[in-house]
Amino acid sequence: MSSVLCVLGGALVTYVMIEPSVTKENESNKAYDASQTPFTVSVEPERSEPREWAMVLDRTLTDDEVGKMKSLEGSSAVFSYLKSLGGRPLAYAPLLEHAPKRYIEEQTSSGRLEFSDTFKMTVMSTRQYAVTINDWKVTDLKCRESTAQTVVGLPPQGGVAYEGIRLHLPPRADEPVLTDDTEGQGEPYFDNRFVEVGNGQSSGGLRAEVIAPRGQTCEWGVQVHYNDTHRPEGRWVQLKDDKGEPLRIRTESVPANPRQSWIFGSMPWTPCHDTSEEGPCYGLL
Repeated sequence: MSSVLCVLGGALVTYVMIEPSVTKENESNKAYDASQTPFTVSVEPERSEPREWAMVLDRTLTDDEVGKMKSLEGSSAVFSYLKSLGGRPLAYAPLLEHAPKRYIEEQTSSGRLEFSDTFKMTVMSTRQYAVTINDWKVTDLKCRESTAQTVVGLPPQGGVAYEGIRLHLPPRADEPVLTDDTEGQGEPYFDNRFVEVGNGQSSGGLRAEVIAPRGQTCEWGVQVHYNDTHRPEGRWVQLKDDKGEPLRIRTESVPANPRQSWIFGSMPWTPCHDTSEEGPCYGLL
């Protein structure tokens, strides 16, 4: 009996000692987790060809280049050729037809289609516990006149929006808004959505359509709001680039008064710089 009690006593001591050890280890893990950067962010321009696009260049095209451009078959060939000449692609911003009436009226008030400079934001984290980004805001916005002299457009034939967010510069009320063709389109994105990383989710991201004022190029930064286990009340942080400097995002639109402009696609090649305000190009470029 004595030996049995000794064995049980030893087992009891071992059991009792486990809990403080596990607690200490958990606290150590939490402290280490809290010391890690909550997340890192990378921003890259969208590289794929949009369904409907406009290409802007900082110079006029030569007669030979115009001739070759018009001789190419298919929009993808034209897109690739203009990029090889230094063109920068923009996308026609789809009409958010399921958005609130106020948003649609703002989008169509100018009588011209809008153009978005689109990028993908990837958020990464090695945190053991979840990190939730639940708001953002534009900071330090600076715009200047566009240097573009030429624009070539493949106007839309209709189509739905891609999933992601959209905002204007400067942002309109409630932006960024949801662009996906679902319930909630045109509503504030972060009202009921968020980006979560950590807790086994190594990365997340957003596709962002950003619309600069016509004829301008803008640079801006981003602050995001996040919370996690270690800071449940949340905090705002300024996003930084890989050199530790405040992140600057470049966004442009089509030039207000280009020296050369064309549209093509469902219609023959049309030189918009030779047409009147009421011509076939009005509203499309």
